[in-house]
Amino acid sequence: MDIIGKAVSVLMHDGIVIYPTETVYGLGADAFSDEAILRVYEVKKRPLAMPISIAVSDFEMLNAVARTEPWMQEFFEAFLPGPVTVVLPARKSVPSILTGGTGMIGIRIPAHPLALQLITQFDAPITATSANLHGAKDPRTPDECTILRELLIDGGRLPGIPSTVVDLAGKRIIRSGAGVDRVAQFLLSH
Repeated sequence: MDIIGKAVSVLMHDGIVIYPTETVYGLGADAFSDEAILRVYEVKKRPLAMPISIAVSDFEMLNAVARTEPWMQEFFEAFLPGPVTVVLPARKSVPSILTGGTGMIGIRIPAHPLALQLITQFDAPITATSANLHGAKDPRTPDECTILRELLIDGGRLPGIPSTVVDLAGKRIIRSGAGVDRVAQFLLSH
């Protein structure tokens, strides 16, 4: 079994996988399993009131977990896949623990072949928080990924600049990160 097959098996059993993205290493668990999500909060030492983003493999999966408006399609096509997390109203299928009680969910479509392959083969969203302790430095190399997990997918050294987080409905940038200038220009012009 290849590494992606092993990772899918771990996810199917509520385990945690560290995976590479085009920004930093992510901490992946089944985004529809309360047990797996609680483990992510636990190993990160992240407060339960703080939302956790999810990663999807395509626009169909994005629309299954979030409510979108037609005008947003242009943004999605311009920035996804890529180093941007879009915050959108969550559908009822999304566990409320992921939204931190806000009713909103952060969603990424990573522009990294291993991440996309993992999500595609798992055929469901996974968590997309950085693979570090809450508040610690974002991990760029496998050696910097010290979080407890069942499996790490080695993607070598990554850029280390986290994604830009955008509240798309509110047309505002929540966190500046990779590609923030392009995102800001888009939001100003729309």
